[in-house]
Order: sequence, then C-alpha cells, then structure tokens
Amino acid sequence: MTNLKLNATVITVVFAVIFAFGISSCGGNTDVVDSGTYSGTIKKVEPEKTEIYVTLEDGKTIELYFIEETTLTKNGEKVDFSALAKGQEVEVEVKKVGKRLDPISVTIKE
Repeated sequence: MTNLKLNATVITVVFAVIFAFGISSCGGNTDVVDSGTYSGTIKKVEPEKTEIYVTLEDGKTIELYFIEETTLTKNGEKVDFSALAKGQEVEVEVKKVGKRLDPISVTIKE
C-alpha cells in the first residue's frame, strides 16, 4: 500500500509537469468533461504511469492519471491497479481541475 501511495504521488507530480508544458502523453486526442460520474469502457491501461483511457458512452475519451486519493473497487471491494484491463466496463467519478481530470473513484462493473 505504501508503494502505491508513493507511486501515486510521483505520478501526480509527473502529470503536473507534463501539463505545465502542454505536452500530451496520449499520442491522440482526449477530452475534458465536467466534474461528475460517467460510465464507459477502458480503451488503454498504462500500468507504469497508473493511467487509464476510458471511452465514455457518448464517444468521448478521457485520460485519467490515478492520484493518491483515487479509490478502485470491484464488487464493493478495493482492488489493485493490476485488476484493470482493456475492454472492461467502468464507472468513474472525476473532478475537473483546470484542463485535467482527477479520478476520485473508479468502479469495475464486471
């Protein structure tokens, strides 16, 4: 658990630096949505960055870097980031902070 918190802190700092310079690590277009809860399908998982891309039901794709506060659950139980996989249906609660989205919670629906 300590390693996860440390990794999340490092990722948060990296994320801030990337956006400070206006560089997108996706290699494609992503969208920014308002704070709220959304359903979608995982398009891509990047474990080394604790980052996921989710295609929402309306076709928009959002980029989510997990932060220290992000909770990840499946069947009501907390799970590790490694439980995430491309193609999974998820529900995400995000907070819009400027031009980035902070994932507050991610729930694996399957």
